Amino acid sequence: MNSHTVRPVAPAVLKELRAVDDAGRVPAPVTDDEGGAPLRCCLRHSRAGERVTLVSYAPLRRWAAATGVDPGPYDEQGPVFVHAEECAGPDGDGLAFTHSHRVLRRYSADGRILGGRLVEEPDAFGPALREAFDDPAVAFVHVRAVEYGCFLYEVGRG
Repeated sequence: MNSHTVRPVAPAVLKELRAVDDAGRVPAPVTDDEGGAPLRCCLRHSRAGERVTLVSYAPLRRWAAATGVDPGPYDEQGPVFVHAEECAGPDGDGLAFTHSHRVLRRYSADGRILGGRLVEEPDAFGPALREAFDDPAVAFVHVRAVEYGCFLYEVGRG
């Protein structure tokens, strides 16, 4: 997967989301007593005692705004956990969330969904991602949780 880049929620976006999320709500940070929340800022699970917040995030809308593309009906927002305060970001390859059932949703450069694939086995994730990028029309892939459909992170070319 060396030809792909795992992208967590960007620090500048996190700063905005911690103030007002993409649904226009002010987040309410909490102490995660048990740990285990999938943090989209550093792409790992929270540890017991860390301060986290659940925010509404619209990854395709933000990508579209940055690239001048209209996401059209594919625009959506959903809940994501992030640290309540600034963190160091990912440590390692950022693939901590690949060891469960995942959906790889492929997008074109104009923000349209090109398809998706259910990945049920951890060792099938890498081949499924390579297969997605074998299609030259695929500009990026959103990795999503199967259970709730939540956005986990983006993978781009290069």
